[in-house]
Amino acid sequence: MNISAPSSAFLAQHPAYAAAAALDDIRRDEYPQLAAERLTYLDYTGAGLASLRQLQEHFAWLTAEVHGNPHSPNRPSLKSTEALDQARDDVLAFFHADPEEYVVVFTQNATGALHLLGESFPFTADAQLLMTSDNHNSVLGLREFARRGHTPVAYLPMTKGDLRADEATWHHLLATPSTGGARLFAYPAQSNFSGVRHDLAWVKAAQECGWRVLLDAAAWVPTMPLNLSIVHPDFVPLSFYKMFGYPTGVGCLIARREAVDQLSRPWFSGGTVLASSLAADKAAMLPAPAGFEDGTPDFLNIPAVSIGLRHLNRLGLDRIHDRTTALLAWILADLQTLRHANGRPVIQVLGPREPEAHGPTVAFRVLAPDGLAQDERLVIEEANAAGIVLRSGCFCNPGAGEAALGFAADRLNQAFQHAGAWHSIDELVEWMEIPTLGVVRLSMGAVSNFADVETVVAFLGTFTDRAVVHRAFQSRAGC
Repeated sequence: MNISAPSSAFLAQHPAYAAAAALDDIRRDEYPQLAAERLTYLDYTGAGLASLRQLQEHFAWLTAEVHGNPHSPNRPSLKSTEALDQARDDVLAFFHADPEEYVVVFTQNATGALHLLGESFPFTADAQLLMTSDNHNSVLGLREFARRGHTPVAYLPMTKGDLRADEATWHHLLATPSTGGARLFAYPAQSNFSGVRHDLAWVKAAQECGWRVLLDAAAWVPTMPLNLSIVHPDFVPLSFYKMFGYPTGVGCLIARREAVDQLSRPWFSGGTVLASSLAADKAAMLPAPAGFEDGTPDFLNIPAVSIGLRHLNRLGLDRIHDRTTALLAWILADLQTLRHANGRPVIQVLGPREPEAHGPTVAFRVLAPDGLAQDERLVIEEANAAGIVLRSGCFCNPGAGEAALGFAADRLNQAFQHAGAWHSIDELVEWMEIPTLGVVRLSMGAVSNFADVETVVAFLGTFTDRAVVHRAFQSRAGC
């Protein structure tokens, strides 16, 4: 079967795909690594791909002149400071964020941005922290800062089946009377587990009830615009490699200035102080953003953010969105056609089946004819052999995984009370008497195409009428 070009049926249903044909030329010319390795790359939620043009432009910038530590008035240092300031401006412009309203604090990644927020937010006994259950671990980790300050933590549950947040419960929790302290509501614009997209209108609704809002946009922004002149979350953590592949090790916290004024750093360091004195035992902090960036910023890599944002603008988020939406609709329909001889499905999609309900990410299990799940490690092993890049595990999102797989809270509590009885994820799975985790994820991005989708569907079709494979697999690294 020739799956290199879109089928006529696909193009008839999704005319916007052909309208974005420029992405095909860019993929061919600027992503030669895909063709060279014959890879079908479907892990964009894990990491975006860098284009050859981005790398060449950054290398040219690095080698054109000398760049020094920005904490100095010498000429190479001033050039670095100028490049850092330009990158901040470019981030604000990309997200249509008014510099009078927002600041950009550069961090190592989205996790670093969340750590910065967690250690600086006024978590006290009269504060409140509310989070959706399908947050990434890096967001869920805020509860540890909250617990240190004796701040009560509440979780918004998910509805069964489609893994959406329970809006009725959310409105109830949102209306919980304030106890006088700061209130923080954290949720993902798009789930990194299932791709479910949550309503951006929640931002304003929560703020009107007195909550600061943390919007995790890491999985949203690679394929969807986020306009901060329309929606005004207080905190937005980002990892730039998720958006355009390079640079890694650079992220940021986009924060409203009035929300930053509520934060307090628990320490000071080089670059964060206006002045410090050993004799006086005092330090005067710099305002944001410098007062929140510990040490010397990554002044050689941060300018690559500007290059990446220009590249994403050239690709066009609208075109990327149109293409990935079409591919998502097609693959969701195709997966439902895969059936064993007994009529049972080969693929169990975890989350909604309607493409309009989520981004271009699909979490699923591969089922045997008896309905049992194949070990996810088998699927990844065979995908690797076929040159298909997928992801497996719980994707650092335990709440969504527990809801999707129906893990009982009391059984999980027992497991962690007996943590000494297991020392790996494999031993935990065995202790809980779970046959296998079995979850696999595919995710599309900037240069995904029809051939990618058809290739992975054809691959998953090879599991038709195959019984569950029982053998030793490579140990799971973690979850």
